[in-house]
Amino acid sequence: MPEMIPKHARFFIGITLAGLAFRLVLVYRAPGVVDDSRLYADIAKNWLQHGIYGITNSGAIMPTLSRLPGYPAFLAAIFRLFGNDNFRAVLLVQVLFDLATCFLVAGMARRLFSDRAAKAAFLLCAICPFLANYAAAALTETLEIFFTALAFDLAFRGLNIGGASARPRLAWLGCGLAIGGAILLRPDGGILLASIGGYLLWLLFKSLRRATDSAKLGLAPSALILAGVLVATGALAPLIPWTLRNLHTIHRFQPLAPRYANDSDESVMPGFNRWVKTWMADYVSVQEIYWPVPGSDIEFSRLPSRALDSSQQRKQTADLFSDYNASHDVTPENDARFAALAEERIHDARLRYYVWLPALRIADMWLRPRTELFPSDPRWWEFNDDHRWLALSLAFGVINLAYVLMGVAGFVRGRATFGIGMLLVFVLLRSLFLGSLENPEPRYTLECFPALIVAASALFHRTRIVERSNIGT
Repeated sequence: MPEMIPKHARFFIGITLAGLAFRLVLVYRAPGVVDDSRLYADIAKNWLQHGIYGITNSGAIMPTLSRLPGYPAFLAAIFRLFGNDNFRAVLLVQVLFDLATCFLVAGMARRLFSDRAAKAAFLLCAICPFLANYAAAALTETLEIFFTALAFDLAFRGLNIGGASARPRLAWLGCGLAIGGAILLRPDGGILLASIGGYLLWLLFKSLRRATDSAKLGLAPSALILAGVLVATGALAPLIPWTLRNLHTIHRFQPLAPRYANDSDESVMPGFNRWVKTWMADYVSVQEIYWPVPGSDIEFSRLPSRALDSSQQRKQTADLFSDYNASHDVTPENDARFAALAEERIHDARLRYYVWLPALRIADMWLRPRTELFPSDPRWWEFNDDHRWLALSLAFGVINLAYVLMGVAGFVRGRATFGIGMLLVFVLLRSLFLGSLENPEPRYTLECFPALIVAASALFHRTRIVERSNIGT
């Protein structure tokens, strides 16, 4: 990229300014400061002012392990420089990280394909409304996406894709540290480690079969093993202080955040969560049923028909909803009833539970209009929203579909390009993991957008794409 930018200075300056202006409009007109933002900020301020990594509960600061320390550390640094609760400063810094992601994505496209593909990738990234939208939200996504792109860029450098790297070992260690940064932001950053590590393992098997050609490319088995060790070391080392802190302070071995982001004294409602997974397929139900529990009423009429297989289940579920709405709490007794109902439903429809519902959740996260940060009606298909927000939902739906289709077509066209398989493995592994969650939220697939956009850039590469290595794709 450094040698490419001066040749196309007007293009990169123009698109950068356009992308910056787009993001600044969102920061100043539609900033996203939600409940999670305030929770992260509370942890950051307690850490900064009192030296306690904890949340404020009834005026007292209680140590917590419900959130990993990456984003609170970022907020603490911003608050230290610009003042407590200065979310505007947070969002402006995130805008810079998001623009840096655009350059990383362009660099990867250039390494895999060409200058023309790099320019297309940069444009697609800079004007992407979904990436820009989350840059204007005080949440982990923008930094997570940046570290994901950085990890892949350094992995391509380590594999000498697009030109030999002067220091491949340093590139692999940096790749591991970038993965570590992603994991410290969200526990599902571990999928990045599994994807890159799995791809290296696959290359190792291939290189053992073609030892001579591999050595010429710098991909000898010993080099790949060392790369794997460096990546794993860089990724896991940052978790050691966090794990030791949890052992010392909370007396619990917890190298990541808990599955349901709960503290030791908080209930996780395993029966309710399992029951939800027997029918949950879309983000609408997350908003209307999953998030309000516990603490708010839930409407039985909002349940989709797939949640009620018989008149007996309808009565059981209605009774459970009635009991919950009376107290706004899932008691251990009611949770056990939800668990029994879940087991019955799973037993009667295993294929639905293990195959069809995960597939529907994956499809919903990839294809739903990404308007969750706007006051748009999530039931956009009923066409009863305000005309402005309905138009936004439809426009975002079309734009999202275009990005997804271009990415899929790019993966097909560039399938013979050495290195693109690493991106594909990540997209597939992350999608499969997300399908196992009971709460399909569209933002969870945003971490795949750097890979998707790099793949889409293959469509703008003029010459026929050929495999750059005989080790693998």
